[in-house]
Amino acid sequence: MIFDKYRIPIPRGRVASTAGEVRQIAEELGNRVVIKSQVLVGGRGKAGGIRLARTPKEAEELATIILGIEIKGLPVRKVLVDEAVGIAKEIYLSIVDDRSARCPVMLASSEGGIEIEEVAEKTPEKIIRIEIDPLLGLRDYQARDIAIAIDLPRNYWRAFTDIALGLFHAYTGCDASLAEINPLVITSDDRLLALDGKMIVDDNALFRHSDLADMRDLDIENPSEIEARMYGLSYIKLEGQIGCMVNGAGLAMATMDIIKLFGGEPANFLDIGGGAGAEKVAAAFRIILSDPNVRAVLINIFGGITRCDEVARGILAALKEVKPDVPMVVRLVGTNAKEGLDLLANAHMLTAETLVDAARKSIAVAKGENYEYLGQ
Repeated sequence: MIFDKYRIPIPRGRVASTAGEVRQIAEELGNRVVIKSQVLVGGRGKAGGIRLARTPKEAEELATIILGIEIKGLPVRKVLVDEAVGIAKEIYLSIVDDRSARCPVMLASSEGGIEIEEVAEKTPEKIIRIEIDPLLGLRDYQARDIAIAIDLPRNYWRAFTDIALGLFHAYTGCDASLAEINPLVITSDDRLLALDGKMIVDDNALFRHSDLADMRDLDIENPSEIEARMYGLSYIKLEGQIGCMVNGAGLAMATMDIIKLFGGEPANFLDIGGGAGAEKVAAAFRIILSDPNVRAVLINIFGGITRCDEVARGILAALKEVKPDVPMVVRLVGTNAKEGLDLLANAHMLTAETLVDAARKSIAVAKGENYEYLGQ
């Protein structure tokens, strides 16, 4: 839909969620079709998530199989049914944020159809890279330079330039950090066609793109991350045993680093941000404790904008609701820290004056070692 909006040529096709719908679409297209699993991971073809069907009946049978599998742990709930085309050549084309260069970069390779990481590892010389001035945008001559560098025949240069410019406009128009076509193919009837692609849109820009936000597939996202987004929390689930609740992204990273330094594993990244009230803190606490892997919680709050007594009230509200059975270590420093610690005095929590002390205690209690609890 997005590529079509920006005049990037794509095959005819539609998304389906049942095998019956797949058969109906295949009958409408009237030719061979390709059934593509719709999951947010690469390597779908190798995992059996992309299949060619020669008849509507075969399309229905293959869709039944694909809709019943998982790819890299993600269940396939939808498929894209596209008309099949003859392929003479596959090309890779993308635009990505390059933070070191501080500008967008267009990448292209004559080795399309496989993951770009694999090309970079085995044949890095086949990846063409052109930096794009964010004030000027992608220029026609830059697109032609790429076409020449990937040995694209001259008769395709005009069409390739139009596609490259369309991809750049899709990238900027959707506030994307990545816009990728893989593969962009030369068909057997001499057309350039974007057979597959993906985009990564900056979450912070979704308020400008309600149409894109509505397309979000919540079925394959972590429920805790969805809830965190509702409360304006920055949360990423990890595989460790020590839950972390911190205010400030830098402090959160430092907390995770020091846990790992002393031999522990953080269970999450969670930044409650500045000025978080009791309701927001309670939501953060509830999200952390919903992870069955969590064996201890480290709460590390620097009270500048965020008041420590508000954090403490949020913790107590969450305790009443969730009734956790894991130990907690609290480090409160800054605005109203004493008031916050007084509020927690009757709760089963350990306190720490320094981050090192907090990390060591949280690791110890996660391993089942006993400490004297505050207030007992």
